[in-house]
Amino acid sequence: MSGKKVIAIIGATGAQGGSLARAILADPAGGFAVRAITRDTSSAKAQALAAAGAELVTANIDDEDSVAAAFAGAYGAFCVTNFWEHFSAEKEGAQVQAMAKAAKRAGLKHVVWSTLEDTRILVPLSDDRMPTLHGKYKVPHFDGKGSSDHFFTDEGVPTTFLLTSYYWDNIIHFGMGPRRGEDGKLAFVLPMADKPMPGIAAEDIGRCAYGLFKGGDAWIGKRVGIAGEHPTGALMAQGLSAALGEEVVYNYVPPEVYRTFGFPGADDLGNMFQYYRDFATEFAAPRSVEVSRSLNPALQSFSAWAQANKDRIPRG
Repeated sequence: MSGKKVIAIIGATGAQGGSLARAILADPAGGFAVRAITRDTSSAKAQALAAAGAELVTANIDDEDSVAAAFAGAYGAFCVTNFWEHFSAEKEGAQVQAMAKAAKRAGLKHVVWSTLEDTRILVPLSDDRMPTLHGKYKVPHFDGKGSSDHFFTDEGVPTTFLLTSYYWDNIIHFGMGPRRGEDGKLAFVLPMADKPMPGIAAEDIGRCAYGLFKGGDAWIGKRVGIAGEHPTGALMAQGLSAALGEEVVYNYVPPEVYRTFGFPGADDLGNMFQYYRDFATEFAAPRSVEVSRSLNPALQSFSAWAQANKDRIPRG
């Protein structure tokens, strides 16, 4: 790693961090090296990164000291949290604060923080269009991140605020793929009506983040939204139909129905989709496909992603 700028990657075995690690490792002449931060360096994913040339370091984002030690000597860091591990926006906030303080202590020159909007700016708690969750949030997994951005600025950490989009990989991993109905046809359900929804392949998030690190100072202090495309549910169904070789019908389910589906986090996701739908213009505006492609020339459209992943998409 001599002479290379070390990027310490939180969640290096996860979707976002893993994709960034692979993007850097795939570009050995790019001038950057990977320090993969994970709680379990013995995992198969961690060992695969090590085999590809990553340095493995153990740390826990609940512990500021361990993160500061993991950041020590690095040029920059990619910071991310995972609400779905614990379903607590308060815990996310504490983790962001710990990472920000650790970044300050380590003297990092560039942090990319994967964040989202605080939806309460557009949907205050007094707004009864969608229910308030956990007593003080509208979309907890958004609000906990968005309301924590200030920890990085408060510490004076040189930060790029990366606004991600809906992962198309949720269709594979999060139970959001097409389901076969009693009539034998595949149906794809989203609470979006006819509104477009910015989305992106998880692998492209890391590639875009790598573009931000390569761009350096030009991106510090900026809020940068990324998306591979802004398709409607109907267009996504068309892309799935082409990839799977059979018709997939788009079915609109209102958010108030989606919230009743009963799986963990259904109320949070129902509110999220309602936010996407009701504030489609505001949500899409910062998520420029053109900017994303400038950061990542290999950016995939939804149809391209579906075609590449057709054998992994379940047909429930």
